[in-house]
Parts: sequence; C-alpha cells; structure tokens
Amino acid sequence: MLAIFIIGTWRHRLKGLEDFHLAGKNQGTIALTGTFCATIMGASTTIGMAGLGYSRGLPGSWWLLSGTIGMVLLSVLLAEKIRATGCSTLPQFVGSIWGERTRATASILIAVSWIGVIAVQIIASGNILLAVFGGDISHYMVTCTMVFVLYTAYGGKKSVIRTDLFQILIIIIGMIVLFWQAFKAAGPLPLIQQSFPTSAEMNCWEVISMILVVGSAYLIGPDMYSNIFSSHSSKEAKASAFISAILLIPLAFLITSLGIFSRYLYPAITPEQAIPSLMAALLSPAIVGLVAAALLAAFMSSADTCLMTATSILTFDIYGEVYRRMRSKADPNATQDHMMKVSRIAVVAIGASALILAVSNPDIIKTLLIAYTVFTSGLLIPVLAGFYKDRLGLTPNGALSAIAGGGFIAIILGQSHPLLGMTASAVILFAASWLERWLARRRKENL
Repeated sequence: MLAIFIIGTWRHRLKGLEDFHLAGKNQGTIALTGTFCATIMGASTTIGMAGLGYSRGLPGSWWLLSGTIGMVLLSVLLAEKIRATGCSTLPQFVGSIWGERTRATASILIAVSWIGVIAVQIIASGNILLAVFGGDISHYMVTCTMVFVLYTAYGGKKSVIRTDLFQILIIIIGMIVLFWQAFKAAGPLPLIQQSFPTSAEMNCWEVISMILVVGSAYLIGPDMYSNIFSSHSSKEAKASAFISAILLIPLAFLITSLGIFSRYLYPAITPEQAIPSLMAALLSPAIVGLVAAALLAAFMSSADTCLMTATSILTFDIYGEVYRRMRSKADPNATQDHMMKVSRIAVVAIGASALILAVSNPDIIKTLLIAYTVFTSGLLIPVLAGFYKDRLGLTPNGALSAIAGGGFIAIILGQSHPLLGMTASAVILFAASWLERWLARRRKENL
C-alpha cells in the first residue's frame, strides 16, 4: 500500500480539470490496456469468482468471460464512435443522444450504483488483510480506503493509470504463483472432473443471465467509457479494449480453478474463503505476502478507477450543471479552480460513502450483482438504442422513462428477477416513444 501510494503521488503536475479527470486525453494503447485490465481485475474477478468456482465449478468463470464478451463488443462496435464524440463521461454521452434531462437521470443512477461497486473492493481488501493478520476487519477497510482515496484525490486519473500499470503486473504474478501451489497440492483430478460451459450447479439459464447482466456492465460501463475518453485516439481506444479482453480470458479459468482446488482440499469452508484458505495452508509467509499484495492491487486498482469515474460524474454531470447555470458569467479560471476543489471533495465524499456501505453489507458478489443489475437495467437498452434512435423512432422522453423505470424496477425486484428491469426498460422505451409520437400526430391532426 505504501509503494502504491508513492507511485500514485510522485512528481505529479496537473494542468487542469482535463488532466485530473481524463489524464489529458492522450493515453496510448499500453497505458489503456493496463488500466482496462487492472480495473476489471477487482474483487469480483478474484475473491468472488474463486468463490463461484468453489460453489459452481468451472462455469463460474463465466463471470469474467461475460465481461470479456462485453469488452469485445465494446471494442468492435462502439469504442471508435464513443471516442469520436469528444465527451468526458457516460452521462454526457447519454445527454448528447437523448438530451439534458436524460443526462441528469443517468448521472444519479450511475453514481448510486458505482458507490456499491467501490464498496465491494473495500470489503475484499478488508477480508484479505484479515486473513493475513487477523484482528478487526473494519480497521483494514478504513486503511485501504484512505490509501486509494488520497492518491486519487491528489493526482486524479493520472494517478489511477500510473498505479494500474504497476498493479496489473503484481496481480498476474500473484495469481500464477497461487495457482501453481494449489495445483501441486490437489493435482489435476479436480479440474478433469469439471464440466463446461454449464454444470449441475450452474445451468444454461443462469449462464445466459450472467452474460447479459455482467457483460452489459462492461459494454456500457462508465469506467470503461472513462478509459475510452482518456485515449489519444479512437483507434487506440478500440485496440486497447480488444487486447484487454483477450488477455483476461486465461485469467478467468485460472482464478476459477483456485476455487475448484479449494473445494477439493477444504470442503467445509465458505466459498469466499477459497483463496484465503489456499494462501494460509499452502504458502510460506513470504509468498503469502506476495499473493496478498496481488489481491490488494486487484481491489485498489478497481476501486480507484470506479472512484474517479463516479467523481467525474458527480463533478461535471450533477454539480457542474447546477454551478454553470448559477454562475454563467463567472471567470473561466476561477471556475476551473473551483471545480478542481469540488472534484477533490467529491473523491473523499464518494470514498466515505462506499466505506460506510462496505461496513454495513459485507457480501461481495451479492452487493456487486445488485449494483450491476440496477445500472444495466436502466441504461443498457437506451444507450445501445440511442445509436439507432431515428431509425427506430425513439424519443428523449421515451429514453428518460426507460432509464428511470428500468432502474426502479431493478431496485425493487432485481435480486429475485435480474433480467426483469432490463426487459421493462426496453418495453418502456418503445411504448413511451410510440405513445409520444401518436399524441403528436393527434395534436397535428386536430390543428
């Protein structure tokens, strides 16, 4: 944590808001690939996915494979179009398609959802330090939160990208070391006995549901879009998203295998203790430190990107719009200084909110699925349909209704029916747009 803090804060020169929020919009393929991979390799794709491997076998790898499907589609279909808009945040992009009211609704939906995503990384960080040192998990949660909040508040997106390149290397090394030790202890038999792409514990419908919910969170993820907006060009955005997806495929199977080995060796533990149990039983103290560092790197590299994404949305799309209307004639330099202060305050406020949520609801996969379900239910269909709105005859009011309605239904019923909100959003989008066009025609006929 000390090393990451130093890397994140060493010799930074921020030139303004664009540097803080989008790293100057000049990041190349290597830097973007590193930050894409480090962002994705968080709590759900380490502790959570190993837990899925423990409880559901090799099909648990669909959690990350769903993300790689979303990333490939993002690269092939959308990345160049998104970068070409010149936007800074996903809500701004949504607003450019559907209007300012839709931008505001999307901003609130994303900000609330992404606090949950950050909370998951805090929970996982606390769990891994608890496994290594024992004691009070809340102290570890506070410590980890302070580290990534401080270097993010100091250097913004530039700090995030710089630390991500370092962290992804530690993640890969640590996971390979742990896999090798688990393989030596359990042998190949636990893997040979596995079925894929489905199993008795995870049927075809569950796999499809996971691909739609989790894959969609990558296809229209605000953190993914933030990385695209930070790229130097549209081609580099497209290439880095595609390369990241390919690199993550072997890691999906490797990490899920850790859960399978853990179930074979320790059948009495809980699924989310799969990796900590392997660490405690199979590794020397020095190697435990390496793997713990890898896991902390995974959690904090996801947390800092999500924190920066939520900060940009809160600063530009929520506070910024209100401030511009109130101070339309303000001096531009004074405005930029003020917005920089607001950005740093937002980092601290969002980090503190995520910490409170983490302490109150310490279930990794459950918390993340709730956040993803609410987010994708409201935004997936309106964002994708927005590229073809004229051809489909869709209206801004229809999109606004779909975002609000899909998100609300997901909050109420998303845990028991994860695809219901997404389905409702699509129905509302087309029905409300048709109704608006029909009423417009009637008014015209009456005139």
